[in-house]
Amino acid sequence: MQYKAIIFDLDGVLVFTDKYHYLAWKKLADRLGIDFTEKDNDRLRGVSREESFDIILEKYQGDPIPEDKKKEYLEEKNDIYRESLGEMTKDDVTDEVRKTLLGLREAGYRLAIGSSSKNTAYILERCELTDAFDKVADGTMITRSKPDPEVFLKAAQFLGENPSDCLVVEDADAGITAAHAAGMDAVAIGAAGSGRADYNISSFKELLDILCE
Repeated sequence: MQYKAIIFDLDGVLVFTDKYHYLAWKKLADRLGIDFTEKDNDRLRGVSREESFDIILEKYQGDPIPEDKKKEYLEEKNDIYRESLGEMTKDDVTDEVRKTLLGLREAGYRLAIGSSSKNTAYILERCELTDAFDKVADGTMITRSKPDPEVFLKAAQFLGENPSDCLVVEDADAGITAAHAAGMDAVAIGAAGSGRADYNISSFKELLDILCE
């Protein structure tokens, strides 16, 4: 096999929580008098919570916000988001995703998560997906978010694999950049980052065609 391990981003690849993020950010943006649209929300994919807030504040026209107040706003946003995540169930992960993960494991690949989300463990638990992965690297374990490669390098370290033996599956341009910076090949699912990815797929099950021929 060309690769020994597969590292997956979470949001937009295995589960889809964009709507929950959008509604939480929208509520906060409305309070601050900021026009925030779903198109604006697309810019936040693969970006840390702190950097996401900085992007939202590009449209802010009020008085400067102190750093301690920014932290309060971020905690408020995450509380709203986590409350909505409580509605997630195993049905939020498709049969296609579960069968593909099982097929990759049966083919001998080790599987890991590499996500900037600090809610990764909670989401995996809600969706009954925790046991599908050998290791998890997430936003609680890193100081630099994508496009920095830290989270992917940490996932490879946890797996005990060389970065060059790992393949990353991503849906965001920042994630493709991070994978390559880590010395890993990357699969782009959907349009984001597809121009620079090593493989491009439109459906999750196509991973089996790439990796299990």
